[in-house]
Amino acid sequence: MQAIGTNSIRVYHVDPYASHDGCMSAFSEVGIYVWLDLDTFNTTVEQSDPQWTQDQFLAFAEVMDVFQQYDNLAGFWIGNEVINTADGSPAAPYVKAATADMKSYMAAKKYRQIPIGYSAADIAELRPMLQNYLSCGDNPHQIIDFFGLNSYEWCGAATYDSSGYRNLQAIAEGYNIPIFFSETGCNVGGERTFNDQAAIFGPDMVNTWSGSIIYEWAQEANDYGLANYLNGQIYSGAPIPIQPDYGNLANQWKTISPSGIAEANYSPSNSPPACPMATLGWQVNGDVPLPTLGSAIIAAAAVTIKPTPTPTPTTSSSSLPATTSSPSGTVSTSYTAMSLGLQLYPIFSSSPKKLKTTSTLTNPANLGIIANFPNPSTLLPSASASSSPISISSTSTSDPSSSTPSGSQVPSDTSTVSKSSAYTQGSNTSPTGTVHNDTAISPTSTSPTPSASTFHSAASTLNAYKIWHNIKNLGGHGGLIGLVVLITLLSVTTAAFL
Repeated sequence: MQAIGTNSIRVYHVDPYASHDGCMSAFSEVGIYVWLDLDTFNTTVEQSDPQWTQDQFLAFAEVMDVFQQYDNLAGFWIGNEVINTADGSPAAPYVKAATADMKSYMAAKKYRQIPIGYSAADIAELRPMLQNYLSCGDNPHQIIDFFGLNSYEWCGAATYDSSGYRNLQAIAEGYNIPIFFSETGCNVGGERTFNDQAAIFGPDMVNTWSGSIIYEWAQEANDYGLANYLNGQIYSGAPIPIQPDYGNLANQWKTISPSGIAEANYSPSNSPPACPMATLGWQVNGDVPLPTLGSAIIAAAAVTIKPTPTPTPTTSSSSLPATTSSPSGTVSTSYTAMSLGLQLYPIFSSSPKKLKTTSTLTNPANLGIIANFPNPSTLLPSASASSSPISISSTSTSDPSSSTPSGSQVPSDTSTVSKSSAYTQGSNTSPTGTVHNDTAISPTSTSPTPSASTFHSAASTLNAYKIWHNIKNLGGHGGLIGLVVLITLLSVTTAAFL
């Protein structure tokens, strides 16, 4: 990744109970930032039955608790392709509610202001309503901080006009928050040329779009990988570049020399768009009330103790994480899917770390502004200001349960995920996985100051969630025995209060 000029990666799912110090430190040493999904394998907001529940919130909070400490964490994704068909817009308020609650939790925990964004499927019928809805409104705590688009429109010998990129540029001009390609890299057979990179970082788009994340790093059954590993052991040993795709991307990025802007000269003027009214395929009528959980639940969760990382991999997917050793000898756990990219303009002034610039490329500009300037924090606009585009050129790392590009094959062992897709030039949607969510909590817009019993209740819920997480991971007879023990303890506790 370092050799090709990557300055950021996208990771879709992680286990909050595992240690990630090794991976995050290794990325930091070579100037790479991480964009991470908050949802886990079974906690995403689901289009078919949209809900935003307390259990989902607590699971998101655990991921945030673990990763907020890393200063090379660039941002969180609140969801990936939650809305994946033209009739899926009713799920949008739940995405926005999740964003609002996670921002409230971040503030309550007094974490640094870490941007939260959304990664959207490229659905022509919902352009530009979805991107405008997620960034509209007067309350900055309820809107996303950046918008990512998963687009596979530029295929083969396509051009700026024939690919549909000209249309994407038209609907993104004047957007009030950073917008970039959170997945790109069409694969229709044969070599991938990545010719769209010249357009994204060229004069037609660079002043609006903030870069691109290439899907994906490690080779899987879908054949989108840029690197392979011996004996199919992903992230074990040195990666082996897959040619000519790896070389094609490297050559594209070597020709890119975008320029940034210092914060002293940065004066964003774009205003939030109007919240779209219900029309055509868009079914959300304006700035509707959000199904947030309420301040009592947020405050109660904020006083609980964050989980202690332990090497307990999830069993929600049969593709378990690979454990590797970092240069410092720290063991770190990573999941198999990942994407990489190149980013131009950093977003918010949230005390990012000054990362080392040790790229072997002859043109250091390929590392992007974040890695090139001696003090990145002096280049970042305020989190409260309307933001002009960041530029991002990066590769992404995706989890097996995450969405994969249109037309790709899903590994046969990802039995918990259902995927389907039909590719159309100029109007691409990538497949999405469907998972089960827990029972919804009745939403409330305001809540009184939580009482001691409220804090206790939420803390107990969080602890029970952790216990249940570990019991599930036991599997087989161990899981059954653990379940019996848990039920017995709950029965004894209940009897003590009666």
